[in-house]
Amino acid sequence: MSEITAEQVAHLANLARIDLSPEEITRLTAELGQIVDSVAKVAEVATPEVPATSHPMPLTNVFRADVVVPSLSVEEALSGSTDLDGDKFRVPAILDEE
Repeated sequence: MSEITAEQVAHLANLARIDLSPEEITRLTAELGQIVDSVAKVAEVATPEVPATSHPMPLTNVFRADVVVPSLSVEEALSGSTDLDGDKFRVPAILDEE
C-alpha cells in the first residue's frame, strides 16, 4: 500500500478548506492509498509498446454511407398542407409577435 499518511490527508483537507472528522481522515487515508496503488499498477503496464485505448473492444461506425439522393420539390413537400403562404407552411402563431 502507498505511503499516504493521515497527516497528509489532514493537510490537504485544510488547504481545500474541508473540515474532516478524524474518522473521515482515517477512511480517506486508506481510500487514497488504494487509488495511488491502483494508478501505480496501471503505470507498470502502460509502456510505449502498449497502444492507448479508449475502449476495450474496437468500435466501428454504425451509420450508413452518406449518399446524395434526390429530395422533394417545394410543390411535393407542400402538397399535403391545407394552409400555405406562398411557398411556406402557414402555422398558428405561438407568440404575441408578428
